[in-house]
Amino acid sequence: MKHNISAFIRQTQNSLTTLCVSVLSSAALAQPQSSQMPLTVIDDRDITVTLTEPATRIISLAPSMTELLFSLGAGENIVGVVEYSNFPEAAQALPIVGRYDRLDIERILSLQPDLIISWQSGNPRGAVQQLQEMGYPVYTAEPSTVQSIAGTLNRLGTLTGRSERASALSATINNAVTQYQNTYSDAEPVSVFYQVWHNPIISVGGGELINDMVSLCGGENIFADLPVGPAVNLEDIITRRPQVILASGASPERPEWLDLWRQWPSIPAVQANHLYSLPPDHVQRHSMRALQGLEQMCQLIDQAR
Repeated sequence: MKHNISAFIRQTQNSLTTLCVSVLSSAALAQPQSSQMPLTVIDDRDITVTLTEPATRIISLAPSMTELLFSLGAGENIVGVVEYSNFPEAAQALPIVGRYDRLDIERILSLQPDLIISWQSGNPRGAVQQLQEMGYPVYTAEPSTVQSIAGTLNRLGTLTGRSERASALSATINNAVTQYQNTYSDAEPVSVFYQVWHNPIISVGGGELINDMVSLCGGENIFADLPVGPAVNLEDIITRRPQVILASGASPERPEWLDLWRQWPSIPAVQANHLYSLPPDHVQRHSMRALQGLEQMCQLIDQAR
């Protein structure tokens, strides 16, 4: 089994890496497709969003949604983003309309958007509701799995007139998910503790993207029974005995606090030196780069088999 998994990783490594590098350049060539009007989708709140024509002035209130728009070739139509919208490089030059949790309503209004894309669990609901009450079309996203990114792409593709491009990217995601499911469905399970932060200790619950990635890699999140973004205590981690500890800090570099776990040699992951870090933007953003993060994660979990 380990040989088959390793072969799968080698087979997909080049294709996934190439996808993440080339998706932006190829998306730049994408042009809006003509379509019958109106353009209607149902967002992740089960609310219908309708436009009379493809959006040309878009405000993105989540870095991951900014990435998806660029992947679709709609980056040229983005007129405002929130802080930390740093990928691709072109996103860094866009006007800032606030942080994920604090929006500058006046700045948003001055940019005259014809579509606002919000993040359900990340943006202040009162501010988003205020924009809706003012008559602005708001699409709210809340993808929680790798596969759900495909659905988000398709709906954004409809609203931006880029359905053909969205279908191609969605197929890439769905095919990758199927491959990982087939490869790891019979793999030896590995218990995983994922640490997002150290003080307090923040992990991931069962309804999050990282939890889904762990499952696709044949792992078992030791805190899958908890809600989103749980604060956990040291005793519970020691008791649940993870075989792998994965971490992502505030930057791509290995967080210094990851090695603090060496103080607890009774934890199997510490005993076997299975302490690994992942670039946070590859596993915490609902974008095409999640495929890159998934590949990296599976390689690390495989080392514990």
